[in-house]
Amino acid sequence: MAEHAEHSEYKEDESLIEKIEDKIHFDHSSSSSSDSDTEKKPASAAEAASPSSVKATIWRLFGREKPVHQVFGGGKPADVFLWRNKKISASVLGGATAIWVLFELLEYHLLGLVCHLLIFTLAILFLWSNATTFINKKRPHIPEVHLPEEPILEIASALRIEINHILHVLREIASGRDLKKFLAVIAGLWVLSVLGNCCNFLTLFYISFVLLHTVPVLYEKYEDKVDPLAEKAVQEIKKQYAVFDAKVLSKIPKGPLKDKKKA
Repeated sequence: MAEHAEHSEYKEDESLIEKIEDKIHFDHSSSSSSDSDTEKKPASAAEAASPSSVKATIWRLFGREKPVHQVFGGGKPADVFLWRNKKISASVLGGATAIWVLFELLEYHLLGLVCHLLIFTLAILFLWSNATTFINKKRPHIPEVHLPEEPILEIASALRIEINHILHVLREIASGRDLKKFLAVIAGLWVLSVLGNCCNFLTLFYISFVLLHTVPVLYEKYEDKVDPLAEKAVQEIKKQYAVFDAKVLSKIPKGPLKDKKKA
């Protein structure tokens, strides 16, 4: 009887093991079939993933999350800066170049240029208006030009907000709250002073204008190559700044306002 019971238990254990093995084989076959289905459609996951989700994982310059066109506002100014309309962009850049040539190379003065343009325009319109009486033609229609009130108020309001923001930042820097920002502003002002000694304001403004019309469009075209290099440069700058902070900045006593804020 004991041998018969042991034999039956052995058969039960063996059948249980066979069931487990069958289950494992079934799961393996189902998983392999699902893998083969995924192999047949390798691009399904890539198609499901949107380009924005892929780009979100990529490091972008200045930590931006929007395209370059959206960073510039996404309107007509962005179209001009990024050369969406090449005729308009070329006209704007050509006009700025002509103004720079007139004032910088030909040494024209602003008041003299404005007066000469007004003299030329008024003389042509005056002669044309009087000549129409002799040739029996209609006088030229001179439209009334006036500045609208709303755009002027919007520009003034925007300038007021920006000036107040700059004054607030300068006040924080002068109060000794942020040493990093203080050093960045000092370095920026020093670079501007060096550039100001090398060229006048008009040339500096023209160089900035040309860079604004060339650098963004080149960056938009080669951003996939520029961003990895910029990421490496930023990491190296952070390492050097951490060393500088540990050796120099951390030993400088903090400002009284910052100590009171922590207290």
